[in-house]
Amino acid sequence: MERLQSVKVKQPFETVVCVHAPTVLRVCRATVGPIDADDAWSDTFLAAMRAYPELPVDANVEAWLVTIAHRKAIDIVRARARHAVPTDTVPDTPTTTHYERDDDLAEALDRLPDKQKQAVAYHYLAGLPYADVAAILGGSTDSTRRAAADGIAALRRTYRGNQPTSAHPGKEQL
Repeated sequence: MERLQSVKVKQPFETVVCVHAPTVLRVCRATVGPIDADDAWSDTFLAAMRAYPELPVDANVEAWLVTIAHRKAIDIVRARARHAVPTDTVPDTPTTTHYERDDDLAEALDRLPDKQKQAVAYHYLAGLPYADVAAILGGSTDSTRRAAADGIAALRRTYRGNQPTSAHPGKEQL
């Protein structure tokens, strides 16, 4: 009888979706923006549904889903870069896009370098420990911690809507 109590059973996939859907959506919004977030979210759970039967029972499901979301976000960014942007007029000379400071956190996140943006999203928005984020991004825990710290510091400098709400810096101020 004692032996049966220690046997772990994998949750049904529907439960996994219900539990982790908000986290995956936050990660997708932070990495690809609000327009493509729904597509990245859907692609993530479609891929996860196919791979779920082979996932070990003791696997960290949240980190696994964030890893899939990370890869789907990369796919969307690459696809976006390959598509032409339709326009009514063709400019005579190439123009540069000037980004102005904005109160919108999504735009402030978008201006961060990719590694910082992903480290901030995965650690602060998804709540993953630095070791899991490092595994997803392919680096050391220290470099991931540094990227997240640099990203948060940049957001504090550039995001006007970031008003401290407590004397303790941390996740609640993001």
